[in-house]
Amino acid sequence: MLQYPLQAGDRIKELVPSRRGELEITDVNNSYLREGPLTHSLLEGWWTDAGTFESLRTATNLVAETGANKINTDKPEQMAGAFKIQ
Repeated sequence: MLQYPLQAGDRIKELVPSRRGELEITDVNNSYLREGPLTHSLLEGWWTDAGTFESLRTATNLVAETGANKINTDKPEQMAGAFKIQ
């Protein structure tokens, strides 16, 4: 799970497409790393990529088998590290 401040859009505008012709999230991360504010947190539960049809199927099966990672928004202590779209 990646979280970025609203100003990340300004960094993205400065990126140059990779050899694949795409903007790379790694380049955004590296720009933060060069300046020092890049941090991380360990979250409980499972994670899987869903960027291909095969990995999307894997993610769907994981949700079906184990349920999605659930966060009770009535308990702020469970919100630490949670992604929230505003």
